[in-house]
Amino acid sequence: MGDLPYGASPERIAAIARQVKFVADRGVEIAIVVGGGNIYRGLKGAADGMDRATGDYMGMLATVLNALALQDALEKVGADTRVQSAITISEVAEPYIRRRAMRHLEKGRIVIFAAGTGNPFFTTDTAAALRALEIHAETILMAKNGVEGVYSADPNEDPDARFIEELTHQEAIEQRLAVMDSTALSLCMDNGLPIHVFNMDDERNIDRIVCGERVGTVVRSG
Repeated sequence: MGDLPYGASPERIAAIARQVKFVADRGVEIAIVVGGGNIYRGLKGAADGMDRATGDYMGMLATVLNALALQDALEKVGADTRVQSAITISEVAEPYIRRRAMRHLEKGRIVIFAAGTGNPFFTTDTAAALRALEIHAETILMAKNGVEGVYSADPNEDPDARFIEELTHQEAIEQRLAVMDSTALSLCMDNGLPIHVFNMDDERNIDRIVCGERVGTVVRSG
């Protein structure tokens, strides 16, 4: 959103594209799961009182809009990309096919996964965990807006909130920390998939994490 109340900021999307392209140029295979909160905030009033499944499908469509915007920004900086959608929108995106996604990655393309898991009642956090496991990703980079990682409480509301440098999936679930939802965390825990939670505002952070630097919070198996 950038500084907008909702919607998409071209400058913000361009900044994300530059970061991703820089890392992709190192030969790193990158897949991206996008959320839809920036668009869905503008629809929230309309969704009040709506059937939960219907509202979730609206959110999935919002992620498709974000995926296309990010694809455009990545291609403007010279990246080769593919968007795969978990709900069929054949005119604008490929259907999600696991082996095809892995082949795109092998060929150096950046794959953007849209529409979450394609199912209501599951968040894009769960989609990120699921897709990461399906494509045999080494780690998940969980981008946050304006916070450095995981805290013991919301740092915007609690001045005594303590920054947590490292914790286990189990601790994150038990303490209900704002990392991912519990379904996504459970998937990562059961399969030993680490999560790096970091501040997206610093344009160096993705590259620093990929290069092995300690950035933000690391969530890993105990």
